[in-house]
Amino acid sequence: MEDTTKIVILGTGYAGIHSAKLLHKKFKKNTNVEITLIGKDPYHTLMTELHEVAGGRVEEDSVKISLKRIFSGKRVNVVLDEIKSIDFKTQKLKSEDNTYDYDYLILGAGSEPAFFGVPGVEENGFTVWSLEDALKIREHIENMFRKAAKEKNADKRKKMLTFVVAGAGFTGVETIGELIEWKKTLCKKYDIDEKEVNLILVEALDKILPILNDKLITKSEKYLLKKRVEVLKSSPIISVDKDFITLKNGRQIQTNTLIWTCGVQASKFAANLGLKTGRAGRIVTNEYMQSVDYKNVYVVGDNSYLEENGKGLPQIVETALQTSETAVYNIISDMENKEKKSHKSNYHGLMVSIGSRYAVASLAGISMSGFFAMLMKHLVNLHYLFGVAGVNAVCAYLNHEFFHVKERRNILGGHASIKSHSFWLFPLRLYVGVMWLLEGLKKFFGESYWNTATSSFKNLTNLFKGIGDDSWLKAGNIKMPFEWLTAASTSGASATAEAASSASATAGAAAWPTPIISKMPGFYKAIMKFLIPTPEIAIWFQRIVVFVEIGMGLALLAGLFTFIASAVSAFMVVNFILSAMAGWDILWYFFSSIALMGGAGRVLGLDYYIMPKLKKLWNKTSIAKKTYLYLENM
Repeated sequence: MEDTTKIVILGTGYAGIHSAKLLHKKFKKNTNVEITLIGKDPYHTLMTELHEVAGGRVEEDSVKISLKRIFSGKRVNVVLDEIKSIDFKTQKLKSEDNTYDYDYLILGAGSEPAFFGVPGVEENGFTVWSLEDALKIREHIENMFRKAAKEKNADKRKKMLTFVVAGAGFTGVETIGELIEWKKTLCKKYDIDEKEVNLILVEALDKILPILNDKLITKSEKYLLKKRVEVLKSSPIISVDKDFITLKNGRQIQTNTLIWTCGVQASKFAANLGLKTGRAGRIVTNEYMQSVDYKNVYVVGDNSYLEENGKGLPQIVETALQTSETAVYNIISDMENKEKKSHKSNYHGLMVSIGSRYAVASLAGISMSGFFAMLMKHLVNLHYLFGVAGVNAVCAYLNHEFFHVKERRNILGGHASIKSHSFWLFPLRLYVGVMWLLEGLKKFFGESYWNTATSSFKNLTNLFKGIGDDSWLKAGNIKMPFEWLTAASTSGASATAEAASSASATAGAAAWPTPIISKMPGFYKAIMKFLIPTPEIAIWFQRIVVFVEIGMGLALLAGLFTFIASAVSAFMVVNFILSAMAGWDILWYFFSSIALMGGAGRVLGLDYYIMPKLKKLWNKTSIAKKTYLYLENM
């Protein structure tokens, strides 16, 4: 029996999660490789979106992805524990109560804010470096507005309503952007004049967002100034007090709120492991992302320090993902005795949002701003989330960012988030259900037979005694305009079949309203000829149509599987139109069906009871876990 190779990943940030997924992909069928991911929290935090929580745009769930869901059905052992030390010689990680052995270690223990020795920052400032940080800022800012609404002392009130963000990098600018929007809501809520609120962005360098090109820097600054943000450049902070901050030029800013985003450094845990460190406590690696001290220890993300063109790798998400890929590739190469590859960065672009509706971006050398830059930021986030947790994470993101967002804070405004109570769809659901049921019954019994039987209550008793000659269920009675079937019957079928087919087609054509399109489009005709090559199959196709219509009607009346029934209803309309059978009057079915897909079955319908139970059962299946196709319980 072969020995088990143990690979341990420490850290559940971008680098740790990506490493674990790559390793699972490689070794999912190899039981001799054990992959363990160790983290302190049961969720992966989307660090780049924390400013949205801090600025009151989204709830905390929007930046959390459950580790259990990410790795359900995967060959990754997720361990929640806090590692206190690592013995690199014996190859063990130690927590308060447990010890974990490894053959290969991927170190992605993250980073933390750097205070640069400025007195008072750590004690009196806020940081945006964890979900807890973001929630503290959110609570504090609203509390300042709440207190200011009652404060009579002008100086105290001004301090409460002055908000300073230190650091004009990505995090700082994105945070001030959220405050620009949130202040409007808070001012309205607490009856405060917006002019009383002061937003100040302080930067030690001579420009904001220095990693971007000058064109985008200028656009960003103009946008901030337009939104009444005071931008102070070349203004390093030298001290921070509870009620004010002091700049190097001697200016004091009276405030109760300082949000510090001036830089990051390796976490104290990583910096104090005894490995060789470089700038900001980051662990020095070779080109293979190995620690220069131990070749079986790979360092990724913010923990790693590798110079390219004389500069250390930037501490951004793309670096985390790409260093993970290099580390995993080289671990696999080492295990398989293959040649390792050197790390080479390949950055696709940079994006910075300034609030929910404006952004600047540089992608593949192309600069953009405004709507399209914001759209690209959303698309990049969706791409990442799909890779992490599939469709489920994508749907959650769309809900948080578009469908459930408050105060119209996204690029679509409030159009996607305006809701109408499903109760108002109840009458429409019943009406559409009745109409489909009647359509199906007419085809089932035959329209002539149906009209005669339903002409009076007395005749109604004859309805269930049989079916009419023009029923869609009767053999040879082809009602749909499949003209190629006549030609087919001429070459090989009997004269009787030809006559029946021709006669029924003529009768059917006379019964249809003036169609929206005069004949089947070529592509659709080719599909239908392939699916329905003979009269016998055509009859079975018609029968399916009849029972689908009846089933849709009953489902909509009962409010059972309403989404599916409504989707099928819309599809049937499209099918009839492309078959050159439907007039303009059928379109109301299509648009009504679209409306009914919005949860109409949960009002006085069986979906209210059945769907939550089915969702729970589905979420427990191995398919849901492996594909990430979880359904949220309503």
